[in-house]
Amino acid sequence: MMAKTTISRRTVLTLLAGTGTAALIGCDPVRSRNSAPAVTLPDALLVGIDDGLGVLRGTDRLTIPHSIATADGLAIYATAPDGADTAFWRIDSTTGHTSTRVTLPGRWAPQAVSANGTKVALTSNEVNATKGRPDGRDVTPVLIADVTGVQHRLDLRGNFVPETFTEDLAGLFVLEWLPAKAPDRYRVRVVDLATKVPGPLYTRTKAPIPPGAEEEMRGDGRQAVLAPDRTILYTLYTHQPDHRHTRSLISGRPGSTVHAFVHTLNLTARWAYCIDLPHPFGEASANGHAMTISPDGGRLYVADVTSGNVAEISTEELTVRRTATLPKGIGTGHAVADRDRLFVGAGTVVRRMDLTRLGLAAEWPVREPVTGLVLSPDGNRLYVGQTDAVSWHDSATGTELGRAAVPGLAVVRGLAG
Repeated sequence: MMAKTTISRRTVLTLLAGTGTAALIGCDPVRSRNSAPAVTLPDALLVGIDDGLGVLRGTDRLTIPHSIATADGLAIYATAPDGADTAFWRIDSTTGHTSTRVTLPGRWAPQAVSANGTKVALTSNEVNATKGRPDGRDVTPVLIADVTGVQHRLDLRGNFVPETFTEDLAGLFVLEWLPAKAPDRYRVRVVDLATKVPGPLYTRTKAPIPPGAEEEMRGDGRQAVLAPDRTILYTLYTHQPDHRHTRSLISGRPGSTVHAFVHTLNLTARWAYCIDLPHPFGEASANGHAMTISPDGGRLYVADVTSGNVAEISTEELTVRRTATLPKGIGTGHAVADRDRLFVGAGTVVRRMDLTRLGLAAEWPVREPVTGLVLSPDGNRLYVGQTDAVSWHDSATGTELGRAAVPGLAVVRGLAG
């Protein structure tokens, strides 16, 4: 429930300082005339800045309020007030080029983008699948739009939060919060965009989930990650008291005693399955957990920095294959992996694991608490978000190679384009 993604999510304009800085003032990008030298980043990065999104490219800094990025970072969809209505447009994160702005009737905020990056679900208030529970309400208005304008208007009876789209774009996955006026739990459903009616998902055997067997979750959605082939969305959930999976409800078996699992959502076949994580995952702070996926999509890694536990999940078997331990840490967890290595950051420490043996290979300190990890395309540089700055390091030795000031930096999200 998203690239994660995580996949985020963005409200106020932030102006970055420095030469070559670009910002969106209203709807038009402008560049700072500050003559102070700016640091050149080797790779373009997508970042969260306060409540907006930013693209850091070379010495340029582009900030975009009220926005959401595609899972691959190639595009950003932005909104801005336009009288009583909303201006809506798409920005190419590689070139900075924008689509023609279209007007959406009323005030809307972007909440979910399709895996292929062409459709956006917007709501009348800011909600998010991994940002806590929404306020109570009887009806949820949802707008489906693309660069040509409004495609669908939904007025869903109940309390819903858009999550992502089906691969064929005919359906919208949502979290339905129950009870609608005083929500304390939620279930995943899919809205048919032709009929505008929400319904249950399917089981892995492609049978509709029967009435009474839909999972209802009460915990925290921590992070969402989209598979490289864009067909599966993985969402990490923690703190699930007395949770019972659909498979247990159908079979009549008792509920599990686990406190964390990875919710696996197939965007093509519309089925969901939960991969249980072993003790003590889910018992400590949700923010201490982090998830990432291997470049080939074959392995998921979940780290709990508070307990030091790491789990490797086979995405083909949908089971935990191996576990390992790291030194315990504090703070918000972040993770990124390539074919052979897993990097885990929390507090002021980054640790590198060797995936052949799933063991600790190295660790190094950084100046301030970690706010995101991103590997360069060639894997030689590890970008580390910190307080108002991004540093980049030799991924083998940890040696700091450079550092750029980024005022208001909240998180380093990924590569831009």
